[in-house]
Amino acid sequence: MTAFVFNEINFDHHEQVVFASEEKSGLKAIIAVHNTNLGPAMGGCRMWNYASEAEAVRDVLRLSRGMTYKNAV
Repeated sequence: MTAFVFNEINFDHHEQVVFASEEKSGLKAIIAVHNTNLGPAMGGCRMWNYASEAEAVRDVLRLSRGMTYKNAV
């Protein structure tokens, strides 16, 4: 999975990408921090049934980068 993340078009030198899961509930989660140069990471939470893990990674990378720019203004 790591090689996939680094080659994903939306990977823009993110500071941190964390994959988490909890077997009992079936939870699978991805947390991404794009850039904290201007202060602590801020963001939101999205609950969605993605067609694939690749689609979920793509979305979390895109959203975290968007939050960097949104909170920099």
